[in-house]
Amino acid sequence: MRFGVRSLCISFLFFHPGKEDCFLGSNFPAAARRKEQAMPGYELCCRECGKSWGNQPRSICDDCFSPLEISYDYQSLRVTREQIAQGPANMWRYSALLPLPESYRPSLPVGFTPLLRAPQLAAQIGARNLYLKNDAVCLPTLSFKDRVVSVALAQAREFGFEIVSCSSTGNLANSVAAQAARNGFKSVIFIPADLEPAKIIGTQVFGAKLVRICGSYDQVNRLCSQIAEEHRWGFVNVNLRPYYAEGSKTVGFEIAEQLGWRLPDNVVVPMAGGSLITKIKKAFDEPTMLGLVEPKAVRFFGAQATGCSPISTAVKQGANEIEPQKPATIARSLAIGNPADGHYAIKTIKASGGWAEDVSDSEVVQSIQLLAETEGIFTETAGGVTVGCARKLYKQDRILPDETTVLCITGNGLKTTDVLAGKYELAEPIPPKIAEFDKYMESEVFAGEGARATQAAARVFEEVA
Repeated sequence: MRFGVRSLCISFLFFHPGKEDCFLGSNFPAAARRKEQAMPGYELCCRECGKSWGNQPRSICDDCFSPLEISYDYQSLRVTREQIAQGPANMWRYSALLPLPESYRPSLPVGFTPLLRAPQLAAQIGARNLYLKNDAVCLPTLSFKDRVVSVALAQAREFGFEIVSCSSTGNLANSVAAQAARNGFKSVIFIPADLEPAKIIGTQVFGAKLVRICGSYDQVNRLCSQIAEEHRWGFVNVNLRPYYAEGSKTVGFEIAEQLGWRLPDNVVVPMAGGSLITKIKKAFDEPTMLGLVEPKAVRFFGAQATGCSPISTAVKQGANEIEPQKPATIARSLAIGNPADGHYAIKTIKASGGWAEDVSDSEVVQSIQLLAETEGIFTETAGGVTVGCARKLYKQDRILPDETTVLCITGNGLKTTDVLAGKYELAEPIPPKIAEFDKYMESEVFAGEGARATQAAARVFEEVA
């Protein structure tokens, strides 16, 4: 069965099961086999050949080896602004536009994070109409990955999995571990061995089995693809990937609603695997199709670290395909050298008239400091990448000051404090006496503390301009 409506197929994974019955035979949970015939208004379809695959834990078309994604019966959807406004103050207000089983009842209030005006940051980077979508405060683990995991685990329950898993550069590991604990799953998490300590602790504390791999994220992901063929586990970014990726749409839905059901002129999005930028595009297309927002051409700008910039490099070179890179950057959450959705990210950027930029590690750190000092938001390295690239885009006149522009801040700086090591000095403690404090106020240390990081950021930006 195929829906006679427009499909927006944007998810991708570079593995193919080696066994014909891998997902529907002995390794496929019995509960999923019983429920597979139910058609809840969405289904998997092949992005390239259009073949329907129903609903099952699968991410690749057996016929043409292309990626699968979720197609909806848009003709049957009836969603209004009023219905959404009456929903919960979290991402589940958009349930009608997500691949959720009818019986699913959310256990956590994920999403609906603030969309904030950023006048102080705007003044520093040459903007005037600037917003921050702040997923640094997304529940439960302070990154946008909480959105995608919550949707993936809804399907994991429906398919009868008892163990959930993932390959991760950090934020996904935290979220899978936390939400697995909340929802009664066992979890096994695979990470590169050199991950930031805070992200490792933020996974172990939830009781997950943590497997550290001596290799890059891309090597970890390939291993997980092989494990998914052999074990009855729900890998959120492997055999559950098409469902998982749809959770990213809620970032775009929220931006549109929080702007008064209007679309911005520009969105700047950090890129790792490349899925987020494509799903925000889909999130703007769907409300337009359903009459929730007026049609508008939005330009999409991708942001990467120079030490791992396969997508931005391809965009700058005019290429349509990715040349894999070996990651070498402090922005580990973006350190995916062979991005699964890279091809589709390039298409999204080019079709919108956007661009992709990248920044050095020093610019990443200075941008973290700049955002914290101007807007009071402590972001991880991915947010530093976004802010640094946005500054370049304004300087290049690719984004104009008065255009409504949203920067996506996708994670919290408490997870990557190691990148700020040595950036701040502690003054000598003083006795608890007012006279001593008066002397401290007159000192050079007190006078210089407030402006030091901002001045340093300005110097770095001037050096790379």
